[in-house]
Amino acid sequence: MKPCAYHQPVQIPDAAKLLTSIEDSKLLAGGMTLIPTLKQRLANPPALVDLSRLGSLKGISGDGATITIGAMTPHAVVAASKLVQAKIPGLAALASMIGDPAVRSRGTIGGSVANNDPAADYPAGVLGLGATIITSMREIAADEFFLGLFETALEAGEIITAIRFPVPLRAGYAKFKAPASRYALVGVFVAKFADGVRVAVTGAGPGVFRVPPMEAALSLNFDPSAIAAIKIDTDGLTSDIHAEADYRAHLVTVMAKRAGDAALV
Repeated sequence: MKPCAYHQPVQIPDAAKLLTSIEDSKLLAGGMTLIPTLKQRLANPPALVDLSRLGSLKGISGDGATITIGAMTPHAVVAASKLVQAKIPGLAALASMIGDPAVRSRGTIGGSVANNDPAADYPAGVLGLGATIITSMREIAADEFFLGLFETALEAGEIITAIRFPVPLRAGYAKFKAPASRYALVGVFVAKFADGVRVAVTGAGPGVFRVPPMEAALSLNFDPSAIAAIKIDTDGLTSDIHAEADYRAHLVTVMAKRAGDAALV
Protein backbone atom coordinates (compact mmCIF):
# COMPACT_ATOMS: atom_id res chain seq x y z
CA MET A 1 0.00 0.00 0.00
CA LYS A 2 1.54 3.28 -1.12
CA PRO A 3 1.41 6.47 0.98
CA CYS A 4 -1.35 8.97 0.27
CA ALA A 5 -2.91 12.04 1.84
CA TYR A 6 -5.71 11.42 4.31
CA HIS A 7 -8.61 13.81 4.95
CA GLN A 8 -11.43 13.46 7.46
CA PRO A 9 -13.96 16.26 6.81
CA VAL A 10 -16.84 16.97 9.18
CA GLN A 11 -19.18 18.58 6.63
CA ILE A 12 -20.55 17.12 3.38
CA PRO A 13 -19.64 20.20 1.28
CA ASP A 14 -16.04 19.92 2.51
CA ALA A 15 -15.92 16.27 1.51
CA ALA A 16 -17.31 17.06 -1.93
CA LYS A 17 -14.80 19.90 -2.40
CA LEU A 18 -11.88 17.63 -1.52
CA LEU A 19 -13.17 14.97 -3.88
CA THR A 20 -13.34 17.34 -6.84
CA SER A 21 -10.24 19.42 -6.07
CA ILE A 22 -7.85 16.49 -5.68
CA GLU A 23 -7.82 14.58 -8.95
CA ASP A 24 -8.31 10.80 -8.63
CA SER A 25 -8.97 11.01 -4.89
CA LYS A 26 -11.23 8.32 -3.40
CA LEU A 27 -14.01 8.33 -0.84
CA LEU A 28 -13.52 6.02 2.13
CA ALA A 29 -16.76 4.73 3.66
CA GLY A 30 -16.46 1.28 5.24
CA GLY A 31 -13.37 0.48 3.16
CA MET A 32 -14.31 -3.17 2.66
CA THR A 33 -13.39 -3.02 -1.03
CA LEU A 34 -11.11 0.01 -1.17
CA ILE A 35 -8.60 -1.02 1.51
CA PRO A 36 -7.87 -4.47 -0.01
CA THR A 37 -7.58 -2.79 -3.42
CA LEU A 38 -5.00 -0.36 -2.04
CA LYS A 39 -3.08 -3.14 -0.29
CA GLN A 40 -2.84 -5.05 -3.56
CA ARG A 41 -1.71 -1.83 -5.29
CA LEU A 42 -4.52 -2.08 -7.78
CA ALA A 43 -5.26 1.58 -7.08
CA ASN A 44 -3.00 4.43 -6.03
CA PRO A 45 -5.10 7.49 -5.23
CA PRO A 46 -3.26 10.63 -4.14
CA ALA A 47 -5.75 11.16 -1.31
CA LEU A 48 -8.47 9.42 0.69
CA VAL A 49 -11.52 11.35 1.88
CA ASP A 50 -12.83 9.54 4.96
CA LEU A 51 -16.57 10.01 5.61
CA SER A 52 -16.60 8.46 9.08
CA ARG A 53 -16.92 11.79 10.94
CA LEU A 54 -20.01 12.84 9.00
CA GLY A 55 -22.57 11.98 11.67
CA SER A 56 -25.45 13.18 9.51
CA LEU A 57 -24.87 10.21 7.21
CA LYS A 58 -25.63 7.66 9.92
CA GLY A 59 -28.96 6.41 11.24
CA ILE A 60 -32.32 4.92 10.28
CA SER A 61 -35.68 6.67 10.27
CA GLY A 62 -39.19 5.97 9.00
CA ASP A 63 -42.43 7.80 8.28
CA GLY A 64 -44.73 4.81 7.86
CA ALA A 65 -44.57 4.67 4.07
CA THR A 66 -40.78 4.74 3.74
CA ILE A 67 -37.59 3.91 5.62
CA THR A 68 -34.52 6.10 5.12
CA ILE A 69 -31.07 4.73 5.91
CA GLY A 70 -28.03 7.00 6.14
CA ALA A 71 -25.22 6.13 3.76
CA MET A 72 -22.67 5.52 6.54
CA THR A 73 -24.93 3.12 8.46
CA PRO A 74 -23.15 -0.24 8.90
CA HIS A 75 -24.73 -3.47 7.68
CA ALA A 76 -24.93 -4.81 11.26
CA VAL A 77 -27.02 -1.81 12.34
CA VAL A 78 -29.46 -2.35 9.46
CA ALA A 79 -29.71 -6.06 10.27
CA ALA A 80 -30.40 -5.36 13.96
CA SER A 81 -32.80 -2.43 13.43
CA LYS A 82 -36.23 -3.14 14.95
CA LEU A 83 -37.74 -0.66 12.49
CA VAL A 84 -36.28 -2.41 9.45
CA GLN A 85 -37.15 -5.83 10.87
CA ALA A 86 -40.76 -4.75 11.37
CA LYS A 87 -41.31 -2.86 8.10
CA ILE A 88 -38.95 -4.52 5.59
CA PRO A 89 -37.77 -7.79 7.15
CA GLY A 90 -36.36 -8.91 3.80
CA LEU A 91 -33.92 -5.99 3.87
CA ALA A 92 -32.86 -6.78 7.44
CA ALA A 93 -32.30 -10.39 6.38
CA LEU A 94 -30.22 -9.26 3.40
CA ALA A 95 -27.98 -7.12 5.63
CA SER A 96 -27.49 -10.05 8.01
CA MET A 97 -26.16 -12.22 5.14
CA ILE A 98 -23.40 -9.83 4.05
CA GLY A 99 -19.87 -11.12 4.64
CA ASP A 100 -18.94 -11.97 8.22
CA PRO A 101 -19.38 -10.10 11.53
CA ALA A 102 -16.28 -7.96 10.92
CA VAL A 103 -17.49 -6.90 7.48
CA ARG A 104 -21.01 -6.22 8.75
CA SER A 105 -19.59 -4.03 11.53
CA ARG A 106 -17.42 -1.90 9.21
CA GLY A 107 -19.09 -2.03 5.80
CA THR A 108 -21.72 0.61 5.01
CA ILE A 109 -24.80 0.63 2.82
CA GLY A 110 -23.69 3.74 0.94
CA GLY A 111 -20.25 2.34 0.23
CA SER A 112 -21.71 -0.91 -1.08
CA VAL A 113 -24.23 0.81 -3.34
CA ALA A 114 -21.71 3.34 -4.67
CA ASN A 115 -19.21 0.57 -5.43
CA ASN A 116 -21.84 -1.50 -7.29
CA ASP A 117 -19.93 -4.75 -7.12
CA PRO A 118 -21.71 -7.24 -9.43
CA ALA A 119 -21.91 -9.80 -6.59
CA ALA A 120 -22.86 -7.44 -3.74
CA ASP A 121 -26.13 -7.93 -1.87
CA TYR A 122 -27.40 -4.38 -1.38
CA PRO A 123 -27.89 -3.54 -5.08
CA ALA A 124 -30.49 -6.34 -5.26
CA GLY A 125 -32.35 -4.87 -2.28
CA VAL A 126 -32.15 -1.31 -3.59
CA LEU A 127 -33.33 -2.24 -7.09
CA GLY A 128 -35.83 -4.84 -5.88
CA LEU A 129 -37.51 -2.34 -3.59
CA GLY A 130 -37.37 0.49 -6.12
CA ALA A 131 -35.47 2.65 -3.65
CA THR A 132 -34.31 6.22 -4.16
CA ILE A 133 -30.63 7.08 -3.79
CA ILE A 134 -30.25 10.49 -2.15
CA THR A 135 -27.00 12.29 -2.88
CA SER A 136 -25.36 15.60 -2.04
CA MET A 137 -26.76 16.91 -5.35
CA ARG A 138 -30.06 15.17 -6.17
CA GLU A 139 -32.25 12.07 -5.87
CA ILE A 140 -31.80 9.11 -8.24
CA ALA A 141 -34.27 6.27 -8.78
CA ALA A 142 -32.76 2.82 -8.42
CA ASP A 143 -33.78 1.91 -11.98
CA GLU A 144 -31.56 4.74 -13.24
CA PHE A 145 -28.67 4.35 -10.78
CA PHE A 146 -26.97 1.04 -11.59
CA LEU A 147 -25.37 1.33 -15.03
CA GLY A 148 -23.05 -1.68 -15.27
CA LEU A 149 -19.94 -3.32 -13.83
CA PHE A 150 -18.83 -1.07 -10.93
CA GLU A 151 -20.56 1.80 -12.73
CA THR A 152 -23.29 4.05 -11.37
CA ALA A 153 -24.99 7.33 -12.24
CA LEU A 154 -22.92 9.21 -9.64
CA GLU A 155 -21.11 12.22 -11.04
CA ALA A 156 -17.77 13.72 -9.99
CA GLY A 157 -17.98 15.08 -6.47
CA GLU A 158 -21.39 13.50 -5.84
CA ILE A 159 -21.74 11.68 -2.52
CA ILE A 160 -24.51 9.30 -1.46
CA THR A 161 -26.04 10.66 1.74
CA ALA A 162 -28.96 8.25 2.28
CA ILE A 163 -31.19 5.67 0.63
CA ARG A 164 -34.98 5.85 0.92
CA PHE A 165 -36.91 2.58 0.69
CA PRO A 166 -40.66 2.34 0.13
CA VAL A 167 -42.26 -0.12 2.53
CA PRO A 168 -43.60 -3.11 0.53
CA LEU A 169 -46.49 -5.40 1.32
CA ARG A 170 -44.06 -8.30 1.36
CA ALA A 171 -40.35 -8.78 0.60
CA GLY A 172 -37.77 -11.53 0.79
CA TYR A 173 -34.16 -12.20 -0.16
CA ALA A 174 -32.27 -15.41 -0.82
CA LYS A 175 -28.76 -16.03 -2.07
CA PHE A 176 -26.41 -18.86 -2.95
CA LYS A 177 -23.13 -17.62 -1.54
CA ALA A 178 -19.51 -18.32 -2.38
CA PRO A 179 -18.10 -20.30 0.57
CA ALA A 180 -14.98 -18.16 1.11
CA SER A 181 -16.06 -14.59 0.31
CA ARG A 182 -19.78 -14.98 1.10
CA TYR A 183 -20.49 -12.87 -1.97
CA ALA A 184 -23.55 -13.91 -3.92
CA LEU A 185 -23.02 -16.38 -6.73
CA VAL A 186 -26.66 -15.49 -7.23
CA GLY A 187 -28.90 -13.45 -4.96
CA VAL A 188 -32.54 -12.56 -5.63
CA PHE A 189 -34.70 -9.95 -3.93
CA VAL A 190 -38.47 -10.13 -4.38
CA ALA A 191 -40.80 -7.32 -3.28
CA LYS A 192 -44.57 -7.07 -3.57
CA PHE A 193 -46.29 -3.68 -3.78
CA ALA A 194 -49.91 -2.73 -4.35
CA ASP A 195 -49.15 -2.01 -8.02
CA GLY A 196 -47.05 -5.10 -8.73
CA VAL A 197 -43.94 -7.13 -7.94
CA ARG A 198 -40.26 -6.35 -8.46
CA VAL A 199 -37.58 -9.04 -8.80
CA ALA A 200 -33.89 -8.05 -8.75
CA VAL A 201 -30.90 -10.34 -9.27
CA THR A 202 -27.30 -9.87 -8.18
CA GLY A 203 -24.24 -12.06 -8.76
CA ALA A 204 -25.46 -13.60 -12.01
CA GLY A 205 -24.22 -10.96 -14.44
CA PRO A 206 -22.02 -7.86 -14.79
CA GLY A 207 -24.53 -5.90 -12.73
CA VAL A 208 -27.81 -6.13 -10.88
CA PHE A 209 -30.86 -6.60 -13.11
CA ARG A 210 -34.61 -7.16 -13.00
CA VAL A 211 -36.55 -10.17 -14.33
CA PRO A 212 -39.79 -8.96 -16.00
CA PRO A 213 -41.26 -12.45 -16.66
CA MET A 214 -40.99 -13.31 -12.98
CA GLU A 215 -42.41 -9.94 -11.99
CA ALA A 216 -45.42 -10.47 -14.26
CA ALA A 217 -46.05 -14.01 -13.00
CA LEU A 218 -45.80 -13.05 -9.33
CA SER A 219 -47.99 -9.99 -9.87
CA LEU A 220 -50.76 -12.32 -11.02
CA ASN A 221 -50.13 -14.94 -8.36
CA PHE A 222 -47.71 -14.22 -5.53
CA ASP A 223 -46.72 -17.83 -4.99
CA PRO A 224 -43.24 -19.30 -5.63
CA SER A 225 -44.83 -22.00 -7.79
CA ALA A 226 -45.79 -19.27 -10.27
CA ILE A 227 -42.15 -18.86 -11.36
CA ALA A 228 -40.96 -22.45 -11.04
CA ALA A 229 -41.05 -23.03 -14.80
CA ILE A 230 -39.48 -19.70 -15.82
CA LYS A 231 -36.07 -20.19 -17.43
CA ILE A 232 -33.46 -17.45 -17.47
CA ASP A 233 -31.57 -16.77 -20.69
CA THR A 234 -27.84 -17.38 -20.21
CA ASP A 235 -26.92 -14.63 -22.68
CA GLY A 236 -24.93 -12.02 -20.78
CA LEU A 237 -24.67 -14.03 -17.57
CA THR A 238 -21.31 -14.54 -15.87
CA SER A 239 -19.19 -17.66 -16.33
CA ASP A 240 -16.13 -17.95 -14.09
CA ILE A 241 -14.25 -20.39 -11.86
CA HIS A 242 -17.13 -20.37 -9.39
CA ALA A 243 -20.03 -21.18 -11.71
CA GLU A 244 -20.94 -21.36 -15.38
CA ALA A 245 -23.66 -19.18 -16.87
CA ASP A 246 -26.16 -22.04 -17.20
CA TYR A 247 -25.74 -22.91 -13.52
CA ARG A 248 -26.24 -19.30 -12.52
CA ALA A 249 -29.35 -19.17 -14.71
CA HIS A 250 -30.71 -22.18 -12.85
CA LEU A 251 -29.87 -20.57 -9.50
CA VAL A 252 -31.82 -17.43 -10.37
CA THR A 253 -35.05 -19.45 -10.49
CA VAL A 254 -34.16 -21.42 -7.35
CA MET A 255 -33.24 -18.31 -5.36
CA ALA A 256 -36.27 -16.40 -6.63
CA LYS A 257 -38.53 -19.17 -5.33
CA ARG A 258 -36.75 -19.11 -1.97
CA ALA A 259 -37.01 -15.33 -1.79
CA GLY A 260 -40.73 -15.66 -2.49
CA ASP A 261 -41.04 -18.22 0.29
CA ALA A 262 -39.19 -15.84 2.64
CA ALA A 263 -41.55 -13.01 1.69
CA LEU A 264 -44.59 -15.14 2.48
CA VAL A 265 -43.20 -15.93 5.92
